Amino acid sequence: MHRTCHPARTAARPSVVTALLLALLATLLVVQAPAASAADKDCADFATQKDAQLFFLDAGGPASDPHGLDHDGDGIACESNPCPCYTGTQAPTSPPPAAAPKPFTQFVRVVKVVDGDTVDVRLRRSGRKARVRLIGIDTPEVYGGVECGGPEASAALRRLLPAGTRVRMRNDVTQDTRDRYGRLLRYVHKARNGRDVNRAQLWHGRGEVYVYAGTPFTRVASYRRAQAEAQEAERGIWGAC
Repeated sequence: MHRTCHPARTAARPSVVTALLLALLATLLVVQAPAASAADKDCADFATQKDAQLFFLDAGGPASDPHGLDHDGDGIACESNPCPCYTGTQAPTSPPPAAAPKPFTQFVRVVKVVDGDTVDVRLRRSGRKARVRLIGIDTPEVYGGVECGGPEASAALRRLLPAGTRVRMRNDVTQDTRDRYGRLLRYVHKARNGRDVNRAQLWHGRGEVYVYAGTPFTRVASYRRAQAEAQEAERGIWGAC
């Protein structure tokens, strides 16, 4: 029997081997673009000249301009961008934080009682007259329509603060120093014995606790206790109105 001879098989054709080697070499030689180039900026990337200038300074300008934002080398980036503009060569410093409000005390004399929660006083240093709204309370009205308990609240405050009474006024750092009508916002204490007149009006049932714009004042808990005592005893408006 005659056997047919077959030529020996090669592992792969030379052209295939070459292609595989070239592909492997290309993979090993791939070099990624520097990360910095992906972050390059130009003036069109900034909405305003100020934005560009602040970025320019943060990137080292004017000594260094890696992004080419200062085309004429005058230390000002992207001068054709719209304002707001900033041409300083140093980043602006943040303004110092506003100082926290501080409590203060004023000694004055009562000129007259306006109603159950408002008095006129004479300022000691200037001699001017000022209107004071008692912080934290609201009494029934006597102007523009008399409300139940209004005349009684005014009369009670006149008994507490007859004209000429020397009082000590104190602000509250959680509240404005004046209301929208320009009245001083204060706690009022009788100078002779230190009695808190605002709280006394609540304890006698002459008004209610008043929290403006949802911002509790410092003495709100104490004032609410005084009001609760008046309600329980049905004093003033709690028994008559």
